[in-house]
Amino acid sequence: MRPASHSHPVPSRRLFAGLLLLLGAALPLLAGPVPGAAQAAPSRPNVLFIAIDDQNDWIGCMQGHPQVRTPHIDRLAARGTLFTNAHCQAPLCNPSRNSLLTGLRPSTTGIYGLAPGVRENDATRERVTLPQTFTEAGYHTFTCGKIYHDGSVKPKDQPREFNVWGTSVGMPKPARTFVKLPGDQHPAMDWGPYPERDEENADWKIADAAAEQLRTAPKDRPFFIAAGFRLPHVPCFASQKWFDLYPDTTLKMPPVKEDDRADLPRFADYLHWQLPEPRLKTLRDIGEWRSLVRAYLATISFMDSQVGRLLEALEASGRAENTVVVLWSDHGWHLGEKGITGKNTLWDRSTRVPLLLAGPGISRNARCGRPAELLDLYPTLLELARLPARSDLEGHSLVPQLRDARAARKWPAITTHNQGNHAVRTERWRYIRYADGSEELYDMEKDPNEWTNLARGRRHASVKASLKQWLPKVDRPPVPGSAHRVLTYDSATGEVVWEGKPVDRSAPLPGP
Repeated sequence: MRPASHSHPVPSRRLFAGLLLLLGAALPLLAGPVPGAAQAAPSRPNVLFIAIDDQNDWIGCMQGHPQVRTPHIDRLAARGTLFTNAHCQAPLCNPSRNSLLTGLRPSTTGIYGLAPGVRENDATRERVTLPQTFTEAGYHTFTCGKIYHDGSVKPKDQPREFNVWGTSVGMPKPARTFVKLPGDQHPAMDWGPYPERDEENADWKIADAAAEQLRTAPKDRPFFIAAGFRLPHVPCFASQKWFDLYPDTTLKMPPVKEDDRADLPRFADYLHWQLPEPRLKTLRDIGEWRSLVRAYLATISFMDSQVGRLLEALEASGRAENTVVVLWSDHGWHLGEKGITGKNTLWDRSTRVPLLLAGPGISRNARCGRPAELLDLYPTLLELARLPARSDLEGHSLVPQLRDARAARKWPAITTHNQGNHAVRTERWRYIRYADGSEELYDMEKDPNEWTNLARGRRHASVKASLKQWLPKVDRPPVPGSAHRVLTYDSATGEVVWEGKPVDRSAPLPGP
């Protein structure tokens, strides 16, 4: 079956506000009781919306790393539905978050870099966003930490998104860096045991702010409370006790194939041409690979403890039974796989993310392996909150899978990194097509590490043909003002430009 077109009209904000107020509370929950699921309360449900920054599948319930300890997220997954094959729309903070919150693909908006923000370009300036929808529906809405990309929503535009904007405190930093990288070191490229007290960490303060809102939110209307944790994004800082969970002597390292890049098309290098995140070779040369893996694990466990504090505050509020809890990450993170660290790729390590929902009407202790996208959260939350559906969203509601994790789903997950570069992920296959037409294909059942590129030759031509049909039909160039990690390709000349500078196509992948 061929995918539907991604071009939709954009309804006016005023029309939506009227529809939400008139119809939202009156819409019945059409589905009957779900075996094994919590029952929906008669009033419109609250939403606790938890975001994690740079979190890959190193979560206990996702089994991405054999030693990781995330007891609070694991318990949340046990009382809800976990999507084990969920993927971001872009492997970079700003375009990923903008896509989720606007309901549009990066290829539709042209937002690919760390700038511009959602209200700074014509493609999304008047777009009715996910939080704005809940604000206009009469919810008490609150945000703290990192939900939108830092600084991407200016103060004048903030009231239309959330009623209240809480702290967005950044990570504290030591007087001297723990890590010494060669060349000009980005200030975020650091990791180690810091600060001494958990209470000094940014994620503690973010959890504090969200927990206070859970305690004090108005009782006469539902709430939409969003908390965006900063860890395990670099700098990977947590107090010593979290590092003690992962002794260096017994630390298990991620699997790495030394010639992993040998069968990749040259264009794969350009998606992460020059970045502050160090290459694996650099980390090995300076003896910091193990310390980064250990710090990433430690900060995951600390972040998980703050998720636990939020869930405890929700229980103490007396409103947990009628609250949908959503937990997601904006993209994954490499820790040496494919010879790199960081994101900015179209491989599973960079695109696969935690995505789980728990609450009224959602099956408990369920795992769904169907492809899911962060883009699907917008229509899913509208349906769970019994708000009017929208025809202009490019995602698809996950409610059928929340009722029955085995329910069929025809759509794959699609990730885009700059114009013309897309990945299509099904239950079995990952297909990547780059702007110059080069390709990668992986059988994820037989080759979960993506070590063998099957795209060459005719053997898998039919598989590639079936996956190509899902490539976005709309593929816009970067919007004006695009900056940072932006790649363009001129098909007429073959010129590749990274962050405004032509790429020497004969040069090796640069450091650090």
